[in-house]
Amino acid sequence: MDRVQGLQLFIRVVETGSFSKASADMGLTQPTATKHVAALEARLGARLLYRSTRGVTPTEVGALYYDKCKRIAQELEEADNLALLLQSRVGGQLRISTSVAFGRRVMTPLVLRFMREHPDLSVDLSFDDRYVNLVEQGVDVALRMGRLADSTLGARFLGLNPWLLAASPAYLQAHGTPDSAEAVAAHPCLVYSSVQGDERWSFTLPDGRIQTVPVKGPLRSNNLSAVLSACRAGMGLAVLPHYVARVSLNEGALVPVLPTLSLPSQELHAVYPSPKLLPGKVQVFVNWLQAQLGERWWEKNLEQEPAPAAGPAQAHPPA
Repeated sequence: MDRVQGLQLFIRVVETGSFSKASADMGLTQPTATKHVAALEARLGARLLYRSTRGVTPTEVGALYYDKCKRIAQELEEADNLALLLQSRVGGQLRISTSVAFGRRVMTPLVLRFMREHPDLSVDLSFDDRYVNLVEQGVDVALRMGRLADSTLGARFLGLNPWLLAASPAYLQAHGTPDSAEAVAAHPCLVYSSVQGDERWSFTLPDGRIQTVPVKGPLRSNNLSAVLSACRAGMGLAVLPHYVARVSLNEGALVPVLPTLSLPSQELHAVYPSPKLLPGKVQVFVNWLQAQLGERWWEKNLEQEPAPAAGPAQAHPPA
């Protein structure tokens, strides 16, 4: 029995006036409780309790010792409550890591909205397409695309990130529209070098078969904005995430190509340093984020916010 549990046992013995009741409250046997209090008295070199047929009462030393133990127990309970409060409140600093394109187009408007709902929270939002060690960098939560490697990290599945093949109308008018996956190989292609097999694009055919096509073209980049810009400029076909292409598709600057074929989707996860003892601010943020990234989230204008209410007109600036 550790000292905290022993302290709690002694308090219960004094308060109930009975070894049997105290031991039952603590989930112990009566001999164990009696033996522990006897060992406590031997260690202190003082009798703490009077035993009689009527029950157990504290000695003068025992009463003073009980008062001190009671205050210690209350301090421990307050410390536990403080830890729970800090774990559950949405305040302090939340450190978030995400990739550059997803961070700029998706996470930034969402994080700003979350901060408006939780004004006591400050956020450190970092963008990096390289792997970030959450523990070494002190990151609370990271947003990651693709399958997760087995690790000791905690994770929450948030949804899928679908991709599409796209081109500008001007490009298709000048070069024609491919009518099959094989025909894509004959077109100049703009390659995003970080995912989707680099210079080999895989398509799922209507019958479920996978067809992989080697591609090449005038631009290869690890930056999605560069690939998007080249595609809008009519330099070739591009494979892009829907969330990156959404505005261009809505504007008509890009159009889907071979829409009956599908490209691999990436899994989207929120990842945190440990699967246990998740801080309250992280738990609340991940739950909120999961609600925002609902069905077909990539089609939503996440930056669209209601205009703030106008304040009363002022004839003169405040002093």
